[in-house]
Amino acid sequence: MKKIEFNLLEEPWIRVLRPDCTVEEVSLRQALLQAQFYSDLAGELPTQDVAMLRLLLAVLHAVFGRVDIHGQPVELKNTTSAIQQWRSLWQLGHFPEGPIQEYLDRWHDRFWLFHPERPFWQVPEAEIGTEYTSAKLNGELSESGNKLRLFPAYARAGKTELSYAQAARWLLYINGFDDTSAKPKGKGLPSPGAGWLGKLGLIQAVGNNLFETLLLNLILLQDGSKAWGPEKPCWELDVPHSGERVEVSQPDNQAELLTLQSRRLLLHRSDDRVTGYALLGGDFFERANAFCEQMTTWRSTQEKKNSPLIYLPRRHDTSRQFWREFPTIFTEKSNNNIPVHIPGIVRWITLLQNHNYHCLDSKALIRFRITGVEYGDKDFFVTDTFRDELSFHASLLNEVKKNWRDQIKVKIRRCEQFADALGKLADDLALAAGAGEPDVAKKAKEQFYFRIDQPFRQWLYSIDPDWDEDETDASLAAWHEQERKIVYALGNELVEEAGPTAFVGRLVKKSGNKEISYRCAAPIASNQFAYRIRMIEKKGGS
Repeated sequence: MKKIEFNLLEEPWIRVLRPDCTVEEVSLRQALLQAQFYSDLAGELPTQDVAMLRLLLAVLHAVFGRVDIHGQPVELKNTTSAIQQWRSLWQLGHFPEGPIQEYLDRWHDRFWLFHPERPFWQVPEAEIGTEYTSAKLNGELSESGNKLRLFPAYARAGKTELSYAQAARWLLYINGFDDTSAKPKGKGLPSPGAGWLGKLGLIQAVGNNLFETLLLNLILLQDGSKAWGPEKPCWELDVPHSGERVEVSQPDNQAELLTLQSRRLLLHRSDDRVTGYALLGGDFFERANAFCEQMTTWRSTQEKKNSPLIYLPRRHDTSRQFWREFPTIFTEKSNNNIPVHIPGIVRWITLLQNHNYHCLDSKALIRFRITGVEYGDKDFFVTDTFRDELSFHASLLNEVKKNWRDQIKVKIRRCEQFADALGKLADDLALAAGAGEPDVAKKAKEQFYFRIDQPFRQWLYSIDPDWDEDETDASLAAWHEQERKIVYALGNELVEEAGPTAFVGRLVKKSGNKEISYRCAAPIASNQFAYRIRMIEKKGGS
């Protein structure tokens, strides 16, 4: 009989960051009860931290979706009861020990990493699945048997085996972000795609410590308005899900969603080390309008011309800074005036900072973080992971501050137009010089966004929505002046770097209904660039 070993409630395995910037491993129980003493999670990858955050949130939903801070039964059926429950936790400044200890003690036996019948986050039925080594389990390597890393982060025993603590962390990561390389064992089964978290454009709120981060993301109402169903985390199931590639209904409660088993997994061990695992496809559900998911951005699409809009989770683009997504996350309409489905976490924070509920200080700054995975070749393997953050006054989310959000959207649109103008200038200069260098426009745009990135973040951070009209006008004028200096400086650099050949220029033939010849030269391109910038400014970025 296999030995029962490594209980996640008692053993140290969750990596946390202390205020002195040291990293420590703690148990799940410690992570919750001492969350106020830790700055943040500190896993090996940002994506691993998201998977860990969702596990901790699932426990909190299972507890405080049912009882109050004193352990008394509570029903969160409306905004008043949900806000009262959340505010009592926030004012306490830490998670109450009694309700959490009682809940974890009750389900203690469901948190054994190794157990003959109920291993945590695993099922024995996965034994027939695709076999992988620990190098594939380790997300920093993600190395399959037929794709070796030339310069791996681990070597020798570090590649071939993992400690129990490491394996437990990567178990959560693989369940959420696994690629599509595994083959099904059964015939005629549907494809679940990448792990659920890998399909999302993940977004979360971030506090001053782990307690605040967890509580800000403890969304007690769907989209800040609708009550959840009874909480059903996976460890509370009488019989764990074990079927391969099973399509399920969209969860109606957060604990079930946050513990969704996208993969059937079973760890293999030898001499107190994890050496590999077996994997099958697990549970999945329809992505369209899956608004039970509160931690993703969305994109809209239409199946037919006059049919209703459908919203799908939208992955983040690794080449785009977070602030460039502001119109599709924090406003009701995108730059193209297409209705936006605002992420549930944003709606929840908007509700919390409503002055009627006295949950968050109206002058408080809020920080949002996006995290994602970039896959290659139809999600067959992971190519990159990334994280970005953005801070601004929480009151910007107020409905009464809609004008400020519209102004920010206009400024971002103008940045995009300036970038396009620089791209056109780069193309014209390359044509004038007769150069065959590819992607000159793309490189010029990237350079512009690189230079304007920090200034824009600082400007957004500085905005106080309670400014009077004069202060508002002064801030907008100062930003415009800074923006135009950056775009003109880069435009002048591109002209200077084009060289004497581009200055002299050449005749270019343009084909259309009839062939036309025209001179393309750096001075002409520079004048056209300046004209485009003036027209953009005249239109105000609209």
